[in-house]
Amino acid sequence: MSTETAEKTEVKKPAEALLSKRRKKLISDPLVDDNPITIQVLGICSALAVTTQMKPTLVMALSVIFVIVMSNLTISIMRNTIPTRVRIIVQLAVVATLVTLVNEILKAFAYDMYKELSVFVGLIITNCIVMGRLEAFAMGNKPYDSILDGFGSALGYSWIILAVAFFRELWGSGTVFGIPVFETISSWFGEDFSLATNGLMVSPVGAFIILGLIIWVQRTKTGYVEH
Repeated sequence: MSTETAEKTEVKKPAEALLSKRRKKLISDPLVDDNPITIQVLGICSALAVTTQMKPTLVMALSVIFVIVMSNLTISIMRNTIPTRVRIIVQLAVVATLVTLVNEILKAFAYDMYKELSVFVGLIITNCIVMGRLEAFAMGNKPYDSILDGFGSALGYSWIILAVAFFRELWGSGTVFGIPVFETISSWFGEDFSLATNGLMVSPVGAFIILGLIIWVQRTKTGYVEH
């Protein structure tokens, strides 16, 4: 009796596109629908503390983007070798190393900004957005996806604090990136016309008001309801 052997050919699934629909959502969702500040209510301290002017806020945003993306990448690469019991310690060590690197770069190349932001850059270590993405995503996903997830979350954080800083500096100081906007506009209408600034905007109360308005507008647009 002869037996016929059927050769089984494995059908390989086509590789997922670098920017497939799923991967695009990793970047787009944190911008609005799952924003870390307005929806998840994380990273509020820095959103209130560093947003009096655009320049330090931009530096803070770039620092957070660098730290989140690189820490997500590092933890994702190491995810299969990190013991479960010490994973938080490892994550903190990675984030602390990257934050120290950012701090030293600012100290070497932008000393004035370093003096202005040194305390707040150090607090990136305890930023819930950074640790949250490491624990919720990077520990269970491949490096490329983790990079996209970190980049999306960092962008979602960045545009919110930049928006808050824009309105606080404009209404509180009459400037944007140090450019005298109110003074320029007032000069168009003659000497008797002057746009007044609002001192409330340079205080934490002003940051709360601006952030609250952004959250209200965004949740009204998306229909998000807190349960």
